[in-house]
Amino acid sequence: MSDNRWIRLLGEIARAVLKAFLSDGDRGTSSGEASSRTTPSGTPVPKPGPPATGGRGAPGPSSGNGSYPGDFLGTIRPTYSPDLDGEPDPGEVVWTWVPYEEDHSQGKDRPVLLVGRDGKWLLGLQLTSKDHVRHGEQGGRGGRRWMDIGTGGWDRQGRPSEVRLNRVIRIDPDAVRREGDVLDRAVFDKVVAAL
Repeated sequence: MSDNRWIRLLGEIARAVLKAFLSDGDRGTSSGEASSRTTPSGTPVPKPGPPATGGRGAPGPSSGNGSYPGDFLGTIRPTYSPDLDGEPDPGEVVWTWVPYEEDHSQGKDRPVLLVGRDGKWLLGLQLTSKDHVRHGEQGGRGGRRWMDIGTGGWDRQGRPSEVRLNRVIRIDPDAVRREGDVLDRAVFDKVVAAL
């Protein structure tokens, strides 16, 4: 009986390692970062919260200076000033922590188009490679609005991306994990005109 338990546990560990390896490649993360895990009973293990001191590349809804203040609801003053200098700038697609709408203490590392600033915060729109738009028009399910923006260096597999238009995320510049690419100015202008 105990041998069977050990074999089952080893199988679960092997599946978790394989799942982490495959999902890290899809997200473009390094192999040392945590991925979703499960306990031997199959229940999810909660993702760790933000670190106490924060810093570039630290996952979590904040980066050492307090909790996520919530999505930006004001009027965006769009800025296009990309500069691939290692610092995040509007007009760039970057990889960072995006809190879930229903629970800001949890989220996912994903690409985000930076469109402006709100004080110390960057303002961003999340990207996805999932197809939410039908026939190239703006649209989506559940009241979410998406727009096709094509392909770019932010997706290592070269998949077409869509940007979500009706959720503006505040991003701590220190929480940006990496720059992905610069979005073409004409596409950027179409995105901000659709907001």
